[in-house]
Amino acid sequence: MRTMYPEIEPYRSHRIAVDDRHTLHVEECGNPQGLPVVFLHGGPGAGLSPYHRRFFDPQRYRIVLFDQRGAGRSTPFADLTDNTSWHLVSDIEAIREQMDIERWVVFGGSWGSTLALAYAQTHPERVLGLVLRGIFLCRPEEVRWYYEEGGASWILPEKWQRYAAVVPPAERSQMLEAYWKRLTSDDENVRLEAAKAWGAWEGGGITLEESPETEASFAAPEVALSLARIEAHYFRNHAFLEPGQLLRDVAKLRHIPTTIVHGRYDIICPVKNAFDLAAVWPEADFHVVVAGHAASEPAIVDVLVQATDRLADRYC
Repeated sequence: MRTMYPEIEPYRSHRIAVDDRHTLHVEECGNPQGLPVVFLHGGPGAGLSPYHRRFFDPQRYRIVLFDQRGAGRSTPFADLTDNTSWHLVSDIEAIREQMDIERWVVFGGSWGSTLALAYAQTHPERVLGLVLRGIFLCRPEEVRWYYEEGGASWILPEKWQRYAAVVPPAERSQMLEAYWKRLTSDDENVRLEAAKAWGAWEGGGITLEESPETEASFAAPEVALSLARIEAHYFRNHAFLEPGQLLRDVAKLRHIPTTIVHGRYDIICPVKNAFDLAAVWPEADFHVVVAGHAASEPAIVDVLVQATDRLADRYC
């Protein structure tokens, strides 16, 4: 099985102001003359991690990564103003132009797959290839499965109880709205309690095997506040997408070399999401592997690194 490439540090970092309010943290790694690729992180609101740089051969790729609006080192932190899918699509184009890149590979997992599809369907002429992991289409049933009705609670009952405990029983029929009220409260302690519970719930379902360290990292305030606030903002607005939009517009992408990989036992984004996408995209290279949701799971890493290597072989 393929593994991630060795750890690498950026050779250049940028602060890019995309409007009067938002400034993005952007970094470049690998070979400045290599095949350009843009990495789209999950969440929305999760931000970058150092291992995100390691899915690409640093000798052959110019790796561009950025913290999306309100996430990570982008500012203002956890901000919801002018923060929609279409603002993010515009930001990706602004980064591409700033970097003087004509076309690039687009790599995204979980929410990053949602954003990758939205970007590629808006600017297909700018995309050399797509690598998509842990498919999330942000349909109402997907949000209900994990955050609302507690379908996932049948698999993670003790963790669901901790997630639900923040909300009084009378409000639990609408968990997303109950959390939204707390995540936007004027009381900082209320916001933090809700964010930490949301982050722990998400982090607790991300890996196939139990990982207390992952759960704790998602519940840390510096991650949880942006993750919970921005996710709730996007989910209650259906990611600012039209119903069925991402599946409807796959026709715009069918000529683009694409790999889709999904964990069979992904609790956060059930594997049906990937099957629904592959059904309208028969040209895509589709893999279902023994894994959960996390990009770091060995079976998922294997497919992702093979996919980026094939694209490098094709274009370099």
